[in-house]
Amino acid sequence: MADTADQKKSTHRRRVRLLPAPAWWPLPAAALLGLAAGGAYGVLKAPEYAATSYVVAVPGDTTEPATALGFAQAYARIATSSSTLAYAQPRAGIAVQKLRTQVRAETSPESPMIAITGTAKTAGEAADIANAVADALSLSSNQAAKNTGVQLLLFNQAVAPSEPASASPALSGAVGLCAGGLLGGLWLLARPTAARRRGEGAVAEGVTDTAAEAVEEYASLPAQSEPATAKEKESVR
Repeated sequence: MADTADQKKSTHRRRVRLLPAPAWWPLPAAALLGLAAGGAYGVLKAPEYAATSYVVAVPGDTTEPATALGFAQAYARIATSSSTLAYAQPRAGIAVQKLRTQVRAETSPESPMIAITGTAKTAGEAADIANAVADALSLSSNQAAKNTGVQLLLFNQAVAPSEPASASPALSGAVGLCAGGLLGGLWLLARPTAARRRGEGAVAEGVTDTAAEAVEEYASLPAQSEPATAKEKESVR
């Protein structure tokens, strides 16, 4: 009796092990893979810090405010030019080619203020880059202040940030989880299911049978050049 019970248990275990995986298994598998990839990316990638310095375009006594707004837009475009970065390079301590990839300038169409953001692997370096470019832009633009009637003034210096601007490992993992789940769901929708394959096979068999019947029916018809039978000849006479 004990042996029979053990045999039944082992047979049941074998049946359980041989059960096929559910059809939706790619969805959780892709989600877990994306979670692992996103988390690993967030852990292995070095954090990036960002610091922002602000300069403002101030109109002269005989200059309209709208003119200062227009010059702010123009100065924001030349903030990352080679001439401005050449002024900032000695203070930033970075080559001009590399400095261009670590700084950006933004402005608003409704405000004459320019935001200059520096990015680096350390908080102090990011602040130094932003302040260096802001000072360089102010010095270079103020040389033509007599002709333009607009002067750039430093509104707020950049300070070293306390937290990195790059995504944390938890956020990277969450993004990877969502991306993996989305890809897994798309793969489930795109792949042909067993029912669809059976339906396509049935349709193909039906088309083949219909074609075969048409061929047999066509073969059974008398040829156009076939001579009339003797009985038909007698009836004609």
